[in-house]
Amino acid sequence: MDTPWTKNPLPMLATLDILEEYMYYFQFSVTPYGNDIEPNLPSKTDVILPAFKKLSEIIGTDRVIWRYDPILINAKYTIDYHMHAFSKIAKELHRHTKKVTISFIDTEYKGVKSNLSHLALHEFTCEMQIELASQLAKISYSYGLEIDTCAEKLDLQQHNISRAVCIDSKLISKLLGSPFSIEKDKNQRKECGCVSAIDIGAYNSCLNGCKYCYANYNPKTTTGNYEKHNPLSPVITGFISADDKINERIVKSYRDTRI
Repeated sequence: MDTPWTKNPLPMLATLDILEEYMYYFQFSVTPYGNDIEPNLPSKTDVILPAFKKLSEIIGTDRVIWRYDPILINAKYTIDYHMHAFSKIAKELHRHTKKVTISFIDTEYKGVKSNLSHLALHEFTCEMQIELASQLAKISYSYGLEIDTCAEKLDLQQHNISRAVCIDSKLISKLLGSPFSIEKDKNQRKECGCVSAIDIGAYNSCLNGCKYCYANYNPKTTTGNYEKHNPLSPVITGFISADDKINERIVKSYRDTRI
């Protein structure tokens, strides 16, 4: 079972048949930001939203989850801006997904503080976050969308916002038509509800350049890693060298076979 995270799946759409023997679902981020924050993403209107709809058409609404995160505010991206943008995107996507996941900017990650320093972020108090979340929930439910929040300390259940489980054993069981018994991931934050999983990816390897991203904190390394990528290699950046150490990971099935 795979759970890809993406901001733009367009390069994958023509080759999804390669994954036909696997079950998977996408976490698809569609945010309201421009090139000042997401400098290398294509047009939301012309590319990203149509790609979301096309992906949903191919694999189904259960398997494409809209993410509206991270939410940050400054002079341009105000609370009113977010309410308007969220409503506009929800109107576009509500027939193509069943759920939206939100979260608020976390500036404590390595590299994020320096990336965001020139964006002049405004103070975003807990009270402000709760008020915005409550308004986003009203918009979500008006379009028939469930809404939850990812790894937030805030308790928003009084506003009908549940805690997200991005790697979700219940959804996995539903999609595979089989019960699973998977423990909570011990390596994640306390507020994270995800079950145990194996990450496939690499830091400093994406060229989208999003200013809030915690996974890219060295632009020079990011460019170098991207240039070393070869789709014929068994690793993400470059090829296995004589100095590399390969460890075999022991994996097991979490399918619950009990009657």
